Amino acid sequence: MIAKNQESLATSERELTITRIFDAPRSLVFKVWSQPEHFARWLGPKDFTTTFCQMDVRLGGTYRACIQSPEGTNHWMQGIYQEIVEPERLVFTFAWEDEQGKPKHQTLVTVTLTEQGHKTRMTFHQAIFESVESRNSHQTGWSECFDRLEAYLADARLGEIS
Repeated sequence: MIAKNQESLATSERELTITRIFDAPRSLVFKVWSQPEHFARWLGPKDFTTTFCQMDVRLGGTYRACIQSPEGTNHWMQGIYQEIVEPERLVFTFAWEDEQGKPKHQTLVTVTLTEQGHKTRMTFHQAIFESVESRNSHQTGWSECFDRLEAYLADARLGEIS
């Protein structure tokens, strides 16, 4: 019994959940998650740039993107869309690529969007990481992405994106 409880704890420690409230309609938040020309604008931590972004947002469709660090290091990612319920939910796999372009450890990402008046509550969940350290690294990276997403959505409210 103790071993099972320890296994559950270890699994939960390797999951990540981030919740944010965005001052934007749910349809717009879904759009910037599901269209490459928008996704590329906020993907990656602070000071990273997206140098490649290809998305086929449909059940079984794939995505592949590359974010570049300020030092010039490329980080390639890829995945497959598992569920799409517009404008409420996106579920997709996530894996960094190795030097040969093959996926490393795969996690599952679930993005749930809920209307809160004229705002949108986003619940982001990613699991199961190989380690707590990997989860913590992703928490930092995704938190910075979502800071960039908030700024991008503010531009949308000002009419700078459509």
